[in-house]
Amino acid sequence: MKLIIATIKPFKLEEVREALTEAGVRGLMVTEIKGFGAQSGHTEIYRGAEYVVNFVPKVKLELVVADGAADQMVEVISKTAQTGKIGDGKIFVLDVEQAVRVRTGETGDDAI
Repeated sequence: MKLIIATIKPFKLEEVREALTEAGVRGLMVTEIKGFGAQSGHTEIYRGAEYVVNFVPKVKLELVVADGAADQMVEVISKTAQTGKIGDGKIFVLDVEQAVRVRTGETGDDAI
């Protein structure tokens, strides 16, 4: 099993969720986060005063999939979340040793 962690722009969340659902994902976790990467924040004007925003709002997606589905899901996220502008996000893929569905006790691929 693989854990896919993706950070994307918040306005892309629903589009990515729909694409993942169509690709067969049955569940995912979403967290609102703040961070910075290559864009290193930006400046905004609020009530006539300019200020620096060091941390940009992002959304973090976490999903666990079978080994064979990981590449497809990474491609789905990448294509759907892409705007072509700086700050589109990152995707990380990690190995998962074990998964357990608490309700039924199912383990491994059956738990996801």
